[in-house]
Amino acid sequence: MPEQLKAPVAAVRPHQLEKHGDVRIDNYYWLNDRENPEVIDYLNRENDYYREMTKAEEPLRAALFEEMKSRIKEDDESVPYFYNGYWYITRYETGKNYPIHSRKKESLDAPEEILFNCNEMAEGHSFFQLGGVSISPDNRFASFGTDLKGRRIYTIRIKDLQTGEILPDTISNAAPNCVWANDNKTLFFTRQDRKTLRSDTIFRHSLGTPESQDVVVFHETDDTFHVSVHKEKSREYIVVHSSSTMTTESRILKSDDPQGKFRVFQQRERGLEYSISHYGDSFYVLTNKDGATNFKLMKTPQNATSKENWTELIGHREEVLLEGIDIFRDYLVIEERSQGLNKIQIRRWDGQESYYLPFDIETYTAYTTTNVDFDTEILRYGYQSMATPSSVIDFNMRTKEKTVLKEQQVLGGKFDKSNYIEERRWATAQDGTKIPISLVYGKALVKDGKNPLLQYAYGSYGASMDPYFSSTRLSLLDRGFIYAIAHIRGGEDLGRQWYESGKLLQKKNTFTDFIDVSKFLIAEGYTSAAHLYAEGGSAGGLLMGAVANMAPELYNGIIAQVPFVDVVTTMLDEDIPLTTGEYDEWGNPNEKEFYDYMKSYSPYDNVTAKSYPNLYVSTGLHDSQVQYWEPAKWVAKLRNVKTDDNLLFLDTNMEAGHGGASGRFEALKELAREFSFLLTLEKIGK
Repeated sequence: MPEQLKAPVAAVRPHQLEKHGDVRIDNYYWLNDRENPEVIDYLNRENDYYREMTKAEEPLRAALFEEMKSRIKEDDESVPYFYNGYWYITRYETGKNYPIHSRKKESLDAPEEILFNCNEMAEGHSFFQLGGVSISPDNRFASFGTDLKGRRIYTIRIKDLQTGEILPDTISNAAPNCVWANDNKTLFFTRQDRKTLRSDTIFRHSLGTPESQDVVVFHETDDTFHVSVHKEKSREYIVVHSSSTMTTESRILKSDDPQGKFRVFQQRERGLEYSISHYGDSFYVLTNKDGATNFKLMKTPQNATSKENWTELIGHREEVLLEGIDIFRDYLVIEERSQGLNKIQIRRWDGQESYYLPFDIETYTAYTTTNVDFDTEILRYGYQSMATPSSVIDFNMRTKEKTVLKEQQVLGGKFDKSNYIEERRWATAQDGTKIPISLVYGKALVKDGKNPLLQYAYGSYGASMDPYFSSTRLSLLDRGFIYAIAHIRGGEDLGRQWYESGKLLQKKNTFTDFIDVSKFLIAEGYTSAAHLYAEGGSAGGLLMGAVANMAPELYNGIIAQVPFVDVVTTMLDEDIPLTTGEYDEWGNPNEKEFYDYMKSYSPYDNVTAKSYPNLYVSTGLHDSQVQYWEPAKWVAKLRNVKTDDNLLFLDTNMEAGHGGASGRFEALKELAREFSFLLTLEKIGK
């Protein structure tokens, strides 16, 4: 590498931040201004430095891109699903970056109707995202949202599917999803606060009217809540759902009465969470009522929905997390989680039968998918494991026969799942807690401590990181890497308590769990500190920043994607998207106890003069979730303070947001940069 290149140096401009009598000096606060040409210049200089320093990797990156792309079936299409008289299909064409959405009336042999060709819609735009396609009940109109920046702010338009015309109706600054009332001319949609991007207001729009005439039907005044709107599977009710980390509240309206007034299902009570599903003359309520930490299922009449009317169907279980339900005419399907594994239970409503779908290994993921029809005995679900490509399966709940409709194809002729070993191991955390780990690696591998290993985790918001298949990951596995998912606290992998013990004033469990998993993998001979790498994004990027400070000696390299690293400053800024709604996740630093705890682990605040691992840090200029200046400030401070000569790269996508590039294959280029970073450190040049 051209070591003579000088890294960019961000100007030091001390900015004093004071809270609770505590003064922090932020030398790089000035980077918090995307309109400042000096900020853009700094980001561009960091990009130039990264490109120049890794120029020798360009052939490897190009080879990785082509290799990963070659495994993907380019002329691919989704498994069709039937809804309201039409089969709906999403397909890709060879050489095209974006999907084509289409439908066929009644029969798959019918002529194809193109709803949206995203390749044409994306022309002339460096970023394009289609979201929230919703078809009117009479099948004539489709509402759809487009985002041209990656900031997750959509413009909603309406297409006449009979004529192909885009109607004049325009709804700006919105979330993408719309809900049609049963009159085929009324839409309900969600709009965001322009500054914080919090979804806070539900509007009613009438076809053919300007957006200035849209009517507010609900405004969420509590800035720790966000709102959404959806239609029940029964199609009889429209639901406005308000939610915070710990509390929920729903409002319901008959779909036949769009001009009516939404009524509260059960008014909010702090700590009470519930979600609802309508069937027949009742609602089914998934809730943590009465201390049901892992949730229980209750039922209530549709005309008497407050909690005193709820009766229990499935009680609370200490070892089983009740995650969701799907309702059919004759069957109730229940998604559960126990011992960190997905379970799908099927029950007949008449009580004659109840059973679980059988799964044979411990490194799989199973989940219900598109089940839009009540009147069927077919359950559609997905299945995959760390070595098994994802499948879409139709299961007959009466005969128990299953039909694999599609298994993800891995092209190239080299993939054979029998060439890989999957296993689940348990590490012991420093407080004695057992932490599950999902691993996959080539079967010829020897556990001699010399293997490169990439350890991934997230560990926040109760998001479970289930084992999954990745065709791109094969580019690491086939070069001798082990891949490990650490199912650390802060996720919900082992139930709701697993989440509760990794948030607020127990957040550090997330970081120490990850470190203890690393120590276990080294002790068991999978790898060594010279060959161990860590990866995480967003809140998982916070995890990366924390472990870099707490145990830098364990890792040769760290990949931090759009990392949330300036925790205290961000959580004190109520104008930043997501902040106030996150108090129940991280704590409110306006309270000294939370301020002190947050400050004790915030990666940016805890950078000190010592050696750090090699670091590849990525971000997006238009990121609406983790603002670009967090990783930019972190890298600037690391450059100024760290004592080693290890690599430190900041790679900013100047045209995208939190999710990175929008094109189907553009994202592979970002992945190729990450993989080449790892392979170059391992001196694997091809």
